[in-house]
Amino acid sequence: MAVPPGRAGERLIVVGRVAGLFGVQGWIKVFSETDPRENILRYDPWVVGSAEESFRVIEGRRHGKGLIARLAGCEDRDQAAALVGREIAVRRDQLPPPQPDEFYWVDLEGLAVVHVSGQSLGRVERLFPTGANDVIVVHGERERLVPFVWGDVVKDVDFDAGEILVDWDPDF
Repeated sequence: MAVPPGRAGERLIVVGRVAGLFGVQGWIKVFSETDPRENILRYDPWVVGSAEESFRVIEGRRHGKGLIARLAGCEDRDQAAALVGREIAVRRDQLPPPQPDEFYWVDLEGLAVVHVSGQSLGRVERLFPTGANDVIVVHGERERLVPFVWGDVVKDVDFDAGEILVDWDPDF
């Protein structure tokens, strides 16, 4: 599958946040949204808080049930404290390419959602997990929740056309 056209590689993807401090030498506790959680440590650099603040990951590891990391430029507890609560993001092009028929949610956001009959249902605002399947939040003339079930509901994702083809009751 190709990455969506345009400047997709420059988009920032939130992969976690700085959850706290660890020790006095600038280490931080990291909450990771990657699966497995240690994958966040493979990305370098991290954008922490804003696009102007990029940090190289010097080292990181599991600690108890969580993760800790040391970033270049954070030599003591006070420097690290300024990062607590901030999101950790990486550029889209730092992520590995998805497998066939797999998609990064961020790549789907903004695509048009079209019923197999040709009726426009709106655009993908966001996605969220439910446990059974992921759900696409589609905004058009009204909000629709469409299950992201590949093959049954979602028939095709066409980045070149900028749309997702679905077989879902338009009145639902």
